[in-house]
Amino acid sequence: MHLVIVESPAKAKTINKYLGPDYQVLASYGHVRDLPSKDGSVRPDDDFSMSWEVDAKSGKRLSDIAAAAKDADRLILATDPDREGEAISWHVLEVLRAKKALKDKPVERVVFNAITRQAVLEAMQNPRRIDDALVDAYLARRALDYLVGFTLSPVLWRKLPGARSAGRVQSVALRLVCDRENEIEVFKPREYWSVAVTLEPPKGGRFVARAVGFDGKKLGRLDIANEDEARAVEAALKSGDYRVLSVEAKPLRRSPPPPFTTSTLQQEASRKLGFAAARTMQIAQRLYEGIELGGETVGLITYMRTDGVQVAPEAISGARRAIAQNFGDRYVPENPRYYQTKAKNAQEAHEAIRPTDLFRRPDSVRRALDDEQFKLYDLIWKRMMASQMAAAELERTTVEIEAGSGRKVALRATGQVVRFDGYFAAYTEGRDDVPVSQRSDAEDDEDGRLPPMDVGDRLTEHGIEV
Repeated sequence: MHLVIVESPAKAKTINKYLGPDYQVLASYGHVRDLPSKDGSVRPDDDFSMSWEVDAKSGKRLSDIAAAAKDADRLILATDPDREGEAISWHVLEVLRAKKALKDKPVERVVFNAITRQAVLEAMQNPRRIDDALVDAYLARRALDYLVGFTLSPVLWRKLPGARSAGRVQSVALRLVCDRENEIEVFKPREYWSVAVTLEPPKGGRFVARAVGFDGKKLGRLDIANEDEARAVEAALKSGDYRVLSVEAKPLRRSPPPPFTTSTLQQEASRKLGFAAARTMQIAQRLYEGIELGGETVGLITYMRTDGVQVAPEAISGARRAIAQNFGDRYVPENPRYYQTKAKNAQEAHEAIRPTDLFRRPDSVRRALDDEQFKLYDLIWKRMMASQMAAAELERTTVEIEAGSGRKVALRATGQVVRFDGYFAAYTEGRDDVPVSQRSDAEDDEDGRLPPMDVGDRLTEHGIEV
């Protein structure tokens, strides 16, 4: 009998079905030891040695694991493929050694990025040792958490009654929040006005142009400071005709975004689905650990804690075949797309978040998922598909118009036309609201289509909006 240790009972249940009767799969239920909240748990003067404590619930589970280990022929540590997963395996192994539950039995570490039958069986054929570098990274982080929190929190409690605690991460995050709040408090609202005109060219088709210059001076987004100035522009527009000065069309290509990392998944799930970051990770964990499909538990996505954007070669080739099948050959670019993270300190130990099977369309698993699971899987599937699709081809047209007979008003209209939707057919990336002062003059209108017109055309006015 071979004993396999994972973190969660859901993961244990799925893996046990893949491995068969010769394997026993038990769950540690997450971390099994931690630093006690007392002085001396981390000793910097003693090479940062640490004292660990097993809580009552973990103690019972570790006793069960130790009893199973004594009867097993081999111990296989199959916790998650990241720093925390490596740490859990290390803690379990340390406890079992202390309990003398292993003797000379072989101990192996296996990792898989997806909980599918193929991925798990392949991992079992390629065991390794515990990665000491990952464990050391965990120990350093945990020691810092303790030293910062345990040292500073009592000071906060004394100086600021009612304060919660300090922490290596939370205190820095709180500083960022405070900085932003200070910016909000000192911000002085600034009045500004805009002037827009609805126009129609000789060939028909109405569009909106905005004032970008007046009396020889450029008008930025915030340059019309009050109603009197806006009415002056309006009066000038009413005093004369409208003539097209230039029409410029530029082709654009927009490449798709890479597949999701943890942070980009949380951002998009917030923008598009309204999910909080913690809720997104809970749903993703369920999709990763497995859903019942056709009588078998199947992991639908790869590991959801990752900062890498790269994907396995077989996933790229699978995506290209799935794109051709679902969207047509025109949507498959000539060459595959390969992504690399730009962050210098990214771990890049794992693939980006993607479906384990690109041919498993969201609508094909709809009945097996609840509403939130379906929405998140749909988002992940579309993003992965889009990441390997052809670029979108657009044409952006800018029309410059002169108006007025005395004091001249410069008007501009911008439109954007999609000539080939490319990856837009699968996915368009959300965006946060952009401050008014940082928007381009045409940003509000650029997705609209402009009617055909030529230089020198006289335009008919159909209303001025101030």
